[in-house]
Amino acid sequence: MNTIQPNKFLRGALLADAVVSGAVALLQLALTGLLVDLLRLPSPLLLGTGAFLVAYVALLLVLARSARVWTPLIWIVVMGNVAWALACIWLVSGAAVKPSTLGVAFVGVQAVAVLIFAALEYKGLVESARGSRMELVRA
Repeated sequence: MNTIQPNKFLRGALLADAVVSGAVALLQLALTGLLVDLLRLPSPLLLGTGAFLVAYVALLLVLARSARVWTPLIWIVVMGNVAWALACIWLVSGAAVKPSTLGVAFVGVQAVAVLIFAALEYKGLVESARGSRMELVRA
């Protein structure tokens, strides 16, 4: 099985992603009505993505606290963040909804943030994999 021992950098990136994603989930789930008015984003979108983020945060916390993680799971997190950014870009393109200016900013900040997390988690994955290989060589 392809596993790695996450280094401090990867753990930190996963935890930072969990904190930010958790804050967005809490915001979207607790203040849905207000956000619908301010952002002009549909309630089902805010509630659905908020609920998804709760599960995502749980996954990130498990990964960050694990002694060894299955490498494909980290790849899923990295590529999921890239997919989230692409979905944000598609959403604000006006194809599905017409968000307010604040809504475009809210979604745009998410797109930038998840791309940053994808890059950090990728870097942590590569460094952790390198460290795991070095441990095998020493053993």
